[in-house]
Amino acid sequence: MTAPEFLAPDWPVPPGVHACVTTRRGGASAGCYASLNLGAHVGDDAAAVAANRHRLRHALGLPAEPAWLEQVHGTGVAVLPRPEQGPADAAVTFLPGNVCAVLVADCLPVFLASRAGDRVGIAHAGWRGLAAGVVEATVQALACAPGSLVAWLGPSIGPDAFEVGPEVRTAFLARDPVAAQAFRPGREGRLFADLPALARRRLAAAGVTAVHGGGLCTHADPSRFYSYRRDGATGRMAALAWLA
Repeated sequence: MTAPEFLAPDWPVPPGVHACVTTRRGGASAGCYASLNLGAHVGDDAAAVAANRHRLRHALGLPAEPAWLEQVHGTGVAVLPRPEQGPADAAVTFLPGNVCAVLVADCLPVFLASRAGDRVGIAHAGWRGLAAGVVEATVQALACAPGSLVAWLGPSIGPDAFEVGPEVRTAFLARDPVAAQAFRPGREGRLFADLPALARRRLAAAGVTAVHGGGLCTHADPSRFYSYRRDGATGRMAALAWLA
């Protein structure tokens, strides 16, 4: 079995800020979940998921088990550590020893860290959460000047593959009419949406202007990434961030 594969953000943050996103390579799952599936809710064998999560923690030398969230495509933010978990689509922490985590398979992981290296967070930004304000909620939960934050956009479904209905465009234009620039005509009245571009607009509106990444398409690279839109039944990758 090969070692788990990880991608590290290319962003200017202090060395005490740690972050990565997994690929689908280097795990114990089989079939449509092959091989490093970290989602316990997608129909994969529970023992394989547990083995993958163990391999993840060991390979990265994580200080704790990641705080796996109950993701609901909403705007809830978990501030770690907290005594109980409820539905949330983002996590932030100000203390070493806590590992923020979101699971993705086309949705966009938005990493955020302070230039001072004293706080970090991740948002799970599918179109519903992004339109509803999950990025703004995460920036607010980090409780610092937005201009002091740096963002990195991880792998997500790209603008040539993310075909949506007109209701998606309507949801974004309700807050930001210029977001129309992130949509182009698709087939039979549908539209192609640029999820990273929409996230950049939301980050800028929240005051975060140092934004990196956003160029990796999950849909276009089946050997490396899970994609729910491409495959239906599939695994989940993990986006992780923590402080040393």
